[in-house]
Amino acid sequence: MNSQKWIRSLTRTRIRLLGGVVMGVAVIVGLWLFISRTQLAVPLLKTCKPECAPADAPYRRIDVPVDERIEDLLSHMTEAEKIGQLALVEKNSVHDLNDITSYGLGGMLSGGGGYPTPNTPASWLEMVRSFQARAQATRLGIPLLYGVDAIHGHANVIGATVFPHAIGLGASQDPDLVYRVAQATTEEMLATGIHWNFGPDINVVQDTRWGRVYETFGSSTDLVTSLGRAYVEGMQATSSMDARAIVTMKAYLGAGAMVWGSATNEDYKIDQGTTTEDETTMRRVELPPFQAAIEAGAPVVLVGLNSWKGAKLSTNHHLLTDVLKEELGFRGMVVSDWYGVYMIPGGEYHAVVTAINAGVDMVMLPFDYKSFVGYVGRALKSGDISSARLDDAVRRILRAKFAAGLFEQPTADGSSLASVGSDAHRAIAREAVRKSLVQLQNKNKTLPLSPNINRIIVAGSVASNLGRQMGGWTVEWQGIEGNWVPGTTILDGIKAAVSSSTTVDYSLDGSFGIVSSKANIGIAVVGETPYAEGVGDNAHPSLSATDLATIDRVRAVSQRLVVVIVSGRPLELPPESNKWDAIVAAWLPGSEGEGIADVLFGSYPFTGTLPLAWPR
Repeated sequence: MNSQKWIRSLTRTRIRLLGGVVMGVAVIVGLWLFISRTQLAVPLLKTCKPECAPADAPYRRIDVPVDERIEDLLSHMTEAEKIGQLALVEKNSVHDLNDITSYGLGGMLSGGGGYPTPNTPASWLEMVRSFQARAQATRLGIPLLYGVDAIHGHANVIGATVFPHAIGLGASQDPDLVYRVAQATTEEMLATGIHWNFGPDINVVQDTRWGRVYETFGSSTDLVTSLGRAYVEGMQATSSMDARAIVTMKAYLGAGAMVWGSATNEDYKIDQGTTTEDETTMRRVELPPFQAAIEAGAPVVLVGLNSWKGAKLSTNHHLLTDVLKEELGFRGMVVSDWYGVYMIPGGEYHAVVTAINAGVDMVMLPFDYKSFVGYVGRALKSGDISSARLDDAVRRILRAKFAAGLFEQPTADGSSLASVGSDAHRAIAREAVRKSLVQLQNKNKTLPLSPNINRIIVAGSVASNLGRQMGGWTVEWQGIEGNWVPGTTILDGIKAAVSSSTTVDYSLDGSFGIVSSKANIGIAVVGETPYAEGVGDNAHPSLSATDLATIDRVRAVSQRLVVVIVSGRPLELPPESNKWDAIVAAWLPGSEGEGIADVLFGSYPFTGTLPLAWPR
């Protein structure tokens, strides 16, 4: 009996021990699975096979010259690690953040609309930090380059200062202003942990039907050269501790001279089309802004999506390597545009090999990085891409990362978030609006207006619509509508500029009903709806029938009529525009609508001049 009890007891003990072991294993496995799905897994991914570089390796030391740091880091890198550096991926295409580590991705970006939820400065910082943490977990800890289209301020971020688009800055013809706009933009980018701006666009625009006119400074080579250089210097002069921003000269080369009707995208008319200029003309008209930007220290050139001599620019070894890298001495990085490499016909493998051999260093895929890594590995094995070309591309990418201070400060600490949309930056934006306004017509000295006018009526599609006055590349790729983002509308600015005894009445479409007497002044604020890139290609950029009807209604109930045109380019005006008392080109002024009222009511004079011809 006692022996049976002992046996039963021993059996129960063994079962409990076995159960404990099983439970322990289950807990460990469960914990591992949990950790692998969270950011806690990041440190565990640092396998160091082959071994990690020493903590005091030259590439980690800020006191070592950059070229020595680059060569030291290259000496530690495997072929696979080098290939990963060539990949630039849109953030929504990385479905498993561990891929940043396992593939050693070189760069990521937010396309238009590529924002976190909620879309706040703090959320942007948190998002970029999470990506950089994965990059830091790689064997060598090479940080990511994270890029955005901050082409008129850090405008993907709700609450950021939205400056006038470049065409308005071109109207200012003020390099110092452009320098300060670039500085402020940089401060807001760095505050959210972002170092890379896909701007400025330094094309010399020659066709106002193009949907990217507003991204340029104008049609004068000298003006674009001057303001492009100022933007580069302003952005690169700004830093936050060791962090710096880097600019991208785009789009190389001749995109401003594309021919209408040549677009390869069936939904476009001129964007991504063909440039027909000969090389002598391109060197005289298109190249000087890029040469000046290189001299100012710009570390990145983005290749245009246009074609020249029957082939996409990404295939052109002469322009990318012979001219840009060798003749002009550009030591920085050449990056392709959105899906630009895969626009090269002949299949994806052929496209990748052709572009990299032509001189493209980092490829904005922006989607399938896994196939891309396979293509480059195959090309190296077969000899279609040489190891020397791979090393040259990686050197240039690393040079941009060192220029950005990423090895010292891969992301921000959050202490500068208050700079996003700060009063100081909004003051610069308001000044930029004032200096961008161009007086196209002023009969009988209608302008400037007196702030003591008895009654003013205001109407029009853009009078009280922040989205329309900001234009494309604002929060979303194609821009937004309405007043749900911070800023001041043009109507708000008018109301703030007049005296307490002035009555300001507003109607969207100018329907003010039966009036006993005409208003002293009618102001119609009209213009384009937001657009970006080839979506904005338009054979006849002009005011809509709705806008013209609104202007007629305002004219009928006003003693004098002022028309303010908010647009990304010059618009064709109807014959009756000769009867309007005053016409003002306001371009796309951004978030600070008070700047328009500042000039309309005479607090500041009109100083802007046309950066390109306005048809009549």
